[in-house]
Amino acid sequence: MDVIHKIGRRKTAVARVYVAPGKGNITINKKDITSYFTTATLQYKVKQPLVMTNNDSNFDITVNVFGGGITGQAEAVRLAISRAMCELDAENRLTLKPEGLLTRDPRMVERKKFGQKKARKKFQFSKR
Repeated sequence: MDVIHKIGRRKTAVARVYVAPGKGNITINKKDITSYFTTATLQYKVKQPLVMTNNDSNFDITVNVFGGGITGQAEAVRLAISRAMCELDAENRLTLKPEGLLTRDPRMVERKKFGQKKARKKFQFSKR
């Protein structure tokens, strides 16, 4: 098997994932997963597609991720890993699709409009 390269996005975060056969090491931006994503929920999000397809100890995963916040980055990595698992075996699609792991979340931050305080919030109107 050759190295599989997939891209995942969420908000403004972009993750490039390289999946190769190995022992189950996950390296994100040249750091271990536990030092990059410190909370257990973010680590769970990243490992979710691997655990669901029973591949958590079969592949070494190298990730380059940039942009966005820490949660957006974790979800971008999750999408990329899910896409890679589908390319490995078409059967994995049947497990990941119902959980929504193959769907790119299209929600983005709405832009701020001029003459307003934020995207939807207006400046306070005071009648004197």
